[in-house]
Amino acid sequence: MRVLVTGATGYLGGRLVPRLIEAGHSVRVLVRNPRKLRDVPWSDDVEVIVGDLTDADSLVDAVDGVDALYYLVHAMGAAGDFEKTEKLSATNVATAAKKAGVSRIVYLGGLHPEGDISELSRHLRSRAEVGNILLESGVPTIAFNAGVVIGSGSASFEMIRHLTEVLPYMPAPKWVRNFIQPIAVRDVLYYLVSALDLPDDLNRSFDIGGPDVLRYGQMMNGYALEAGLHQRPIASLPVLTPWLASQWVNLVTPIPRLLAVPIIESLQFDCVVRDESVSEFIPEPEGGLTSYRASVRLALVKMGDGEVETSWQDATVVGAPSDPIPSDPEWTGHTVYTDLRERATPASAEALWAVVEGIGGENGWYSFPLAWALRGWLDKLVGGVGLRRGRRHPTTLNTGDALDFWRVESIERGHSLRLRAEMKLPGRAWLELGVEDRGEDGAFYRQRAVFFPSGLGGRLYWAAILPFHGVIFSGMVNRIVAAAESDSGAK
Repeated sequence: MRVLVTGATGYLGGRLVPRLIEAGHSVRVLVRNPRKLRDVPWSDDVEVIVGDLTDADSLVDAVDGVDALYYLVHAMGAAGDFEKTEKLSATNVATAAKKAGVSRIVYLGGLHPEGDISELSRHLRSRAEVGNILLESGVPTIAFNAGVVIGSGSASFEMIRHLTEVLPYMPAPKWVRNFIQPIAVRDVLYYLVSALDLPDDLNRSFDIGGPDVLRYGQMMNGYALEAGLHQRPIASLPVLTPWLASQWVNLVTPIPRLLAVPIIESLQFDCVVRDESVSEFIPEPEGGLTSYRASVRLALVKMGDGEVETSWQDATVVGAPSDPIPSDPEWTGHTVYTDLRERATPASAEALWAVVEGIGGENGWYSFPLAWALRGWLDKLVGGVGLRRGRRHPTTLNTGDALDFWRVESIERGHSLRLRAEMKLPGRAWLELGVEDRGEDGAFYRQRAVFFPSGLGGRLYWAAILPFHGVIFSGMVNRIVAAAESDSGAK
C-alpha cells in the first residue's frame, strides 16, 4: 500500500516508518521541517512532503494517491489553545482524506475512563475529540486508545526511570494508587502496522494495553527491580496537585513541565482497557503481549547498547532541547552534561587524525598526566578497570578496542572517534574526538565530553569535577593541535 505518515519525526512515528517499509509498503511522510529527517537511517527510503496539518492546501499533495493515512500528531507539551489547533488539524486531514479517496485512517489516542469526555483533562479530552472527528470523517478509521507506553526514550518511561533513580524515597500524589495498564512500544507498533490488514469498511475504536494492570507505584518499583535498585518507599500525599506534581517532575527529571502536565493529568483516572474486542480482529503478536517488567528490561538493554531508535525529544516540545542527530548519545533521552571544545589549526587533517587515533597508551592523553593517573588509581580502589596505560596497536584503533579505561565504541577513520568510559562512574560517559578537513586552510578539531548522570550522585559528581574541566579538556585541545602542527610542520 501507499501510506502517508504524519508525525514521522515523533517518538512513535519515527519507529513506525521503518516497520512499514519492512512490511513492503511505500511510505510518504508529511513534515514541517524536512531537515529533521536528514540523519534518520530510513530517510532515503521514503517520499518527503513538506506541509502543515493546520494548512489545508498543503495537504492536497500529501494525500494524493494514498491508500492509508496514519495520524500520529498530538499536542503533548503544547501551551495555549492547543485544543483549537488539534481540532483544526484533524478536520483538515479528515476533509483532505475524504476528497482524495483514502481508504483507511489509523489514529492513536489515549485510554480514558467511561463517561462524558468534557470531564477529562484538556489533553485527554482533545485526543478523544480528534478520534471522534476522524471516525466521523467518512473514511474508515481505526482509532486505538493506549495508556502509558513503555519503551526506551518514551516520555512516560523516562519519567518513571528518573523518579525512581533520583529519589530513594518518593513523596507522591494520590494518583500513584490509580490503576494503569501500560503497553510496550513494540506492541503499539504491532497494532498500528496490523491495522492495514483490517476489513476495508471497519470504522471503530479499540482499547489496547499490555497484560498487566498496575498501580503507578508498582510500576516505579517494577522499574527499580529491573534496574538493580532497591524498591522505593512511596507515600501518597493528597496535597500534591497535578500542577505541583508537574513542577516536581520538572525538577527531578528531564521531562519539561509542559510535557509533564498532560502525562500527570492522564494519571488522575484509572486508565485500563475496558473493551477487549481488539483480539477478535487482531491476534496477539507471536509470544503474546509484552509484560511490563519485560518491556522495562528491553528498554534498559536498548539504552545500555546505545540503540534507542527515537526519543520523546524527537518531537518539538516547548522548553525541550533541540533534536540531536540519531547517532548522538543524546538520542537516548537522558539528562546529559557536555563539555565542548573546538579549535581551528593550519595542520593537515591527516596529521590531526594521526594524533587523535594515536591517543592514549604510551602517548597519554595530552593533558595533566597526574590527574589521569590519579583517576585511574581511584578507579582501581573501587573495583574498576583502572588506567590500563595500554592499547592493542600503537597507531590504529578499531571498534571494540580497549583504550586505557575507555573502549572504542565507534570510529569513522579520518573523521571521528567515540570512546565509552569503562571506569566506575555514577552514570555513563563518552569522549568524542572529531576532525574536519578544511583543505588549504588546514583542519578543525572538535572535542566533546558527554556524561549521563545516574541519580543525585551522578549530578553531584559532575558538579565536583566541573572545575577541573578547564585544565584537563582545554589542555587536551591545545596539546593535540600542537602535536599535529608539529608533525605536519604547520605553524
